[in-house]
Amino acid sequence: MSSEPDAAAEARRSDLAANLADVRARIDAACDAVGRPRDSVTLIVVTKTYPASDVRLLAGLGVREVGENRDQEAGPKAEACADLDLRWHYIGQLQTNKARSVASYADVVQSVDRARLVSALSAGAVRRGRELDCLIQVSLDGDAARGGALPQDVPALADTIAQAPHLRLGGLMAVAPLGAEPGRAFADLAEMSRRLRESHPAATMVSAGMSNDLEAAVEAGATHVRIGTAVLGVRRSLR
Repeated sequence: MSSEPDAAAEARRSDLAANLADVRARIDAACDAVGRPRDSVTLIVVTKTYPASDVRLLAGLGVREVGENRDQEAGPKAEACADLDLRWHYIGQLQTNKARSVASYADVVQSVDRARLVSALSAGAVRRGRELDCLIQVSLDGDAARGGALPQDVPALADTIAQAPHLRLGGLMAVAPLGAEPGRAFADLAEMSRRLRESHPAATMVSAGMSNDLEAAVEAGATHVRIGTAVLGVRRSLR
């Protein structure tokens, strides 16, 4: 019987372990630089385009928070890994007609940006008897193509989520604008989070920062960073 599959899996595990160690060291250093406890930042590994076998290897390396951004990929992957102790984050732009499906497996939906989506997610969560944490995705550049609610719409949307059955308002999420200084953008997000907590004290999550700007996000107060390429390698092209 060939040992090639086992050798390939071990090589992949070794690569993932080394990459994870590097990313965790970057988070540690970023926390140290601003005097934050290391456990104040949660690493979410974004596994989009990568197989469930990678998720299993990551779980064996201590990863518990996994991010996905396409329902057609995320649903089967979550089902294939249902025996693992994982927390699934849906982070991509979400069509209303996909909300019920996402509500069946996601623990956190980070891309809530409109009231119609809130209603659909709530209906899906009620149907499945599940509780979902929802983050409001904030547009920091006003580019509708990248998704996100405008800052002035956040308070009303937050109230809508907080009142929806089986949904919990977790906080805010954003992506740094293209070509902009991420530190300034994340500082703006942190200020929005502060204002949000005045009316919703439990909405403490701030999801910001990816492989190329996690340090700026940690400096600005992000509680969660979403890392894909730095852990899994150059992203495979989407079909």
